[in-house]
Amino acid sequence: MTMTSRDLRAAIRRLVEDAVAGFDHAEQGHEEDLIAEMLESGIKLLRDDTDRGDLKLVNSALKELRYAFVTFSHYKGIPKATIYGSARTEPDHPDYKIAAAFANRMADTHKWMIITGAGPGIMEAGNKGAGKERGFGVNIRLPFEAEANEFVDQNKLINFKYFFTRKLAFVKESHAFALLPGGFGTQDEAFELLTLIQTGKTPLAPVVMLDAPGSGYWDRWHDFVRELETRSMISPHDMHLFKSFNDVNDACDEILHFYDAYHSQRYVAGKLVLRLKKEPSDALVADLNKRFSDIVVNGVIEKIGATDQEIAGGDVPELPRLRLHYIRRSVGKLRLLINHINDALA
Repeated sequence: MTMTSRDLRAAIRRLVEDAVAGFDHAEQGHEEDLIAEMLESGIKLLRDDTDRGDLKLVNSALKELRYAFVTFSHYKGIPKATIYGSARTEPDHPDYKIAAAFANRMADTHKWMIITGAGPGIMEAGNKGAGKERGFGVNIRLPFEAEANEFVDQNKLINFKYFFTRKLAFVKESHAFALLPGGFGTQDEAFELLTLIQTGKTPLAPVVMLDAPGSGYWDRWHDFVRELETRSMISPHDMHLFKSFNDVNDACDEILHFYDAYHSQRYVAGKLVLRLKKEPSDALVADLNKRFSDIVVNGVIEKIGATDQEIAGGDVPELPRLRLHYIRRSVGKLRLLINHINDALA
């Protein structure tokens, strides 16, 4: 007898319930219904007579992501910055030295953790500057570049077969991004990161472009991006999604200032909720409504407490909040709003 979709779903649900029976998983927030859906999708791939190559792709991606989630889960609550840059930069190059200095300052002075691609060049500089205790390596297996650099702790090393799963790990786990000079790969990462932020597919985070004094690398890049703005291919406000520096301290300050008052964001019932570390005054909220009314669909920017959904999920319910019905195409202007809050409450 052919099993119906309803029968299949019920059988998988029983399997999941049996599999977690006896495990104390409540604090980990496991969601049995989502796991059941994943298993159901796997069975449907089999029923669809999916090509073996496609099944291997899905299987490898799932295993890679699971291992990444487990590895990073031991360091929840510790802010992390990703460093992107060329694998070809030599240790005596000024960009290598500034990358190492940036990683060292963020890790040693400010107690952040650093994520790199685990390879040579700028990636090696980042791991060297952070040290094994505070550095991660998110390695990509390539025919010509497979070994992680010597400064990555093996317990914080994750090896990926696919670029897309590796990129997801970078963006998902990071609270800030530092881009140093690089080639195709660095440019790919830079534009994908900015696209994800611009389109709201990942929360706002500080993005700094860093190169050694006199390099001019990011100056030429900025000229190209300004041309996109001139041609109306990006919004003028999109230019606020990143900032370039030649000084390590200034780059670090840019990242840290973003989190002076701002904590995080979440959409609840179609409205954007900004969680803050400090309580905004009524005067500040009135000022925000005056300055940023053009990115509000309707209603006003208002102070609220934690929503029911956030309370149920234990999503920092103790923090003060602002809520707005936000025009999602205005991420650059939203960045300016967050900057204004940080400046006012710093």
